[in-house]
Amino acid sequence: MAISNPGVPSVKWALLVLVVFVHTCNGFYLPGSYMHRYSTGQEIITEVNSLTSIGTGLPFSYYSLPYCKPPGGIKKSAENLGELLMGDEIETSAYLFKMNMNETLYVCTTPPLTKHDVKLLKQRTRDLYQVNMILDNLPAMRYAYQNGVKIQWTGFPVGYTQPNGKEDYIINHLKFTVLIHEYEGSGVQIIGTGEEGMGVISEADKKASGFEIVGFEVKPYSIKYDPEAMKKKAMYEKIQPVNFPTVVEKSQRIREQEKVSFTYEVEFVKSDIRWPSRWDAYLKMEGARVHWFSILNSLMVILFLAGIVFVIFLRTARRDLTRYEQLDKEPQAQMNEELYGWKLVVGDVFREPDSPKLLCVMVGDGVQITGMAVVTIIFAAFGFMSPASRGMLLTGMIILYLFLGIIAGYVAVRMWITIKGTSEGWKSVSWSVACFFPGIVIVIRTILNFILWGSKSTGALPISLYFVLISLWFCISVPLTLLGGILGTRAEPISYPVRTNQIPREIPARKYPSWLLVLGAGTLPFGTLFIELFFILSSIWLGRFYYVFGFLFIVLLLLVIVCAEVSVVITYMHLCVGDWRWWWKAFFASGSASFYVFLYSINYLVFDLQGLGGLASVILYLGYSLIMATAIMLSTGTIGFLMSFYFVRYLCSSVRINYKSVG
Repeated sequence: MAISNPGVPSVKWALLVLVVFVHTCNGFYLPGSYMHRYSTGQEIITEVNSLTSIGTGLPFSYYSLPYCKPPGGIKKSAENLGELLMGDEIETSAYLFKMNMNETLYVCTTPPLTKHDVKLLKQRTRDLYQVNMILDNLPAMRYAYQNGVKIQWTGFPVGYTQPNGKEDYIINHLKFTVLIHEYEGSGVQIIGTGEEGMGVISEADKKASGFEIVGFEVKPYSIKYDPEAMKKKAMYEKIQPVNFPTVVEKSQRIREQEKVSFTYEVEFVKSDIRWPSRWDAYLKMEGARVHWFSILNSLMVILFLAGIVFVIFLRTARRDLTRYEQLDKEPQAQMNEELYGWKLVVGDVFREPDSPKLLCVMVGDGVQITGMAVVTIIFAAFGFMSPASRGMLLTGMIILYLFLGIIAGYVAVRMWITIKGTSEGWKSVSWSVACFFPGIVIVIRTILNFILWGSKSTGALPISLYFVLISLWFCISVPLTLLGGILGTRAEPISYPVRTNQIPREIPARKYPSWLLVLGAGTLPFGTLFIELFFILSSIWLGRFYYVFGFLFIVLLLLVIVCAEVSVVITYMHLCVGDWRWWWKAFFASGSASFYVFLYSINYLVFDLQGLGGLASVILYLGYSLIMATAIMLSTGTIGFLMSFYFVRYLCSSVRINYKSVG
């Protein structure tokens, strides 16, 4: 959007404030998110991220393999909290481009490969490790054809193995294609429509022109060179165009005492793609019909459950309430003879449940996780959390979780006071809310960290980062949770519409355990989200971009409705058979969906990831899956419990009977 009058002082101040804000939020807007314009011949340094693999899930440093190093030394890029947690390690590489200049260049020749080098290269090759190269914040994209279908990948393999599995070959020649868009400035502009946040062009650049990088593609090759002849060349010396081998005998084998020469060629191609749209190729949504099928499937589940709830309210509950109003005019003794179903336990439904403190803590943490998920998905759907800013999504989730501690403390303490009838013990509840879910995550992550340390993976968190996370938790989350607890003590407790009998009513024996019904109810919320779960797992473990947050937001809304309906139905069924212990059943009726999520994760591990490679990778995968399942349990369980709580309260408040204590 062009500014019509750049000389207006208010506009200048607006631009200044915008630039200051962007620099202040450096944790959210990475330097790579800004638009760069290059002149012809200007040097462009490429970067490399950690080596990743769908075969192991363990990231490793690029320079853990015998690759060429840049002449000025390896320089690391600044990383935010999300990148550090994901194991990213972005460093400068030895591949240097000159804008709009097509060249074929020599990089370096390695010393003779040692036994350790060969073992590591073969292991990384057979574990399907990918090199993740970055140019102007764009990941290198590779296209391949499989069964006649064009497949898009990011990065390129370390090497490849012959079909017979006897020999391994290293990728030592890269053919880069850089898509550029020629820009001619014509006044002050604000670029704010792209996936990379806002780019600001100052007034001084209004007559400038140059090239913007809008695409980055790579084709990997393995070529056998004469190492003695190549060693005589200087770094970045031009060489003759490379003839790509058609037989494996002319490819570079991985074996001891072999010297590997690295070369590359770069071609710049002008494109009509503009800078704000350059991420479209990465975020291109595939399988839209599958997402719509997922939503349609969820709608069918919702309609089915809504029909059951409709029957409960209009045919059963309303009929019973009308009967109650008639009996209210008759003697109490006659009414007692007419009581049946859920009406028998009206005086027991609000009896204190088992482990009330744990229930309040889990509900508080569930509210916190649900709020974090809703706000994160909304922000991501509107483009505020773009993959152009690596780690931003995870950073935003952590910050949101920390600040939503005030809501968690408020809900947990208010529920505690409602159940207990007194505020005594609220501090313990608040502290437990602040420590429960973070404690589970820290314990699991610490166990996984020892495994990552033992594997020398970049995914291992340094001790300094642990101190940062603990400081954030102790300085932000804990005080806000305690503040929420204080607000909860000052709020009016939720009143019960009926009095609770002093002597609990005996619960009739059942032919089958009630937990079977509760566990089976979790299949309905799971059926709502399992298709999106497949895409999310693929984005995490297969290195694919997930950016269909609009679909995810719709699925989240449908999930909330399904969880509420399932818990209400299960609660009513238990009350109808005289079982007044509905509190935990209502929580796990929807929360048991996490059990099926964890089972599905194991299914994904076995059939889609084919077991990964090695015990360490499997433990890492299962650890992260357990954290995800725990978060889903707390979130879905809380939604179901709160809806059931207000359903029972509404049901009992409609009965105009005053239950007196039974001595």
